[in-house]
Amino acid sequence: MSLKEQITEDMKTAMRAKDAERLGTIRLLLSAMKQKEVDERIELDDVAVVAIVDKLIKQRKDSITAFEQAARQDLADKEKAEMAVLLAYLPERMSAEEVTAAVQAIVAELGAKGPGDMGKVMGAVKTRLAGKADMGQVSAAVKAALAG
Repeated sequence: MSLKEQITEDMKTAMRAKDAERLGTIRLLLSAMKQKEVDERIELDDVAVVAIVDKLIKQRKDSITAFEQAARQDLADKEKAEMAVLLAYLPERMSAEEVTAAVQAIVAELGAKGPGDMGKVMGAVKTRLAGKADMGQVSAAVKAALAG
């Protein structure tokens, strides 16, 4: 079963269970997926769905930070609940050691040297580690590998 089908099934399950919060988050995700399909006239595969989920999670993290700074814990909690639902659709995340090892392998493979090659390395890393690792962590690992 593809990830897209899984999300649709989860929506039906949430409807039957009358789980309004979960249903709202899943509908938001399906809406973002549909928007991408319509805009680009494509059929989404699992990699594209993971990229959308990743983007929505990043938005939630930014919102949580903003709400906590504004002392709006009620809204921050709502965003955290949505993020928990979205996290279920991401594949197993790589550990920091695995990310560092993968980045070092890619840097060696590309023969990249110095900060000037950051763009080239990030392009290669994004295609291989998309959805498997936190891109903030990946970026830090790339900077460290190119600085050393």
